[in-house]
Amino acid sequence: MPPRLWEQHCCLPLRHTARIAELARYPLGSYLSVNVGYSAQRTADSLALLHQFRDEAAADPRFRLVATLADVGRDDVIALAFDLEDSAPLGGDLDNVEVFHRLGVRSLLPTYNHANAAGCGCLDAHDTGLTGYGKDLVRKLNEVGVFADGSHCSRRTGLDIATHTGVPMIYSHSNFTALWEHPRNITDDQARACAATGGVIGINGVGIFLGHNDPGDHAGRLAAMADHIRYGVDLVGIDHIGIGSDYSFDGEEFNDEIRDNPAAFSDSYTKWGPLQWVPPEELLGTPGLDDLLATRGFTPTERAALFHGNFTRVAAQVWHTPEPAD
Repeated sequence: MPPRLWEQHCCLPLRHTARIAELARYPLGSYLSVNVGYSAQRTADSLALLHQFRDEAAADPRFRLVATLADVGRDDVIALAFDLEDSAPLGGDLDNVEVFHRLGVRSLLPTYNHANAAGCGCLDAHDTGLTGYGKDLVRKLNEVGVFADGSHCSRRTGLDIATHTGVPMIYSHSNFTALWEHPRNITDDQARACAATGGVIGINGVGIFLGHNDPGDHAGRLAAMADHIRYGVDLVGIDHIGIGSDYSFDGEEFNDEIRDNPAAFSDSYTKWGPLQWVPPEELLGTPGLDDLLATRGFTPTERAALFHGNFTRVAAQVWHTPEPAD
């Protein structure tokens, strides 16, 4: 039996035409963290999307909405929680962390690529790290029970999160710059600082962050994911690496946005052609990433930790039981 899957970040279209049913491409028994907003979304936009996704999931017996960790791990359903890829949907009001938490948000990035009120992004030329508001945000996330997530943040912002969090932080979907130089990938210092909090780094399957973005290079992307997992395990230990594939069910739409709004990204996003992803079927499917890790000598116990156990452990340390959702 392959290990159960904890997918710490994937994306549906951020619009009312999105359908939760698409997530059934993941195997039953999975946990999924699904994005409901980034820097372009207002509070009302992300709340509306959350209510839509929750209503659809509640009506589909294949899914179970996550309130506590006890909702994760059933073999007959896919467990769903949500994440925000920027603090902009909070609207500058830290009390909204509690509002989003009650609706199932369990992970939040202070910044998405560029500076905002909370801190700097990975594409900013001048990196000043977390702001005072950003430090308050990290404390609020700790208090409410939401992962403080350094993906898409600047290097100093990521290091500041590690300094100011009182519980494990995560990088939900970040690879290693030591293997592929890209501003979205993290340094060894960031990885070590995350691990020192007890946290976990989720390795993603995005071609431009792996150095294998040719449309036909499926095998290269899988092999590169395995390389980043091996590197991370050697760097910070088996307990601090997981999976956050960043698979985008809105891939065509996202590629259109990058093409039409290049100023919002950079040539590090655009020069490789349309983005490619490792799809859900290639994580635990046969052949897939799990098989590849087995051939590289990872034991069943180690693969279970990578695919599920490590994020489960930190969720037990970070998450709190919310009030009932509205």
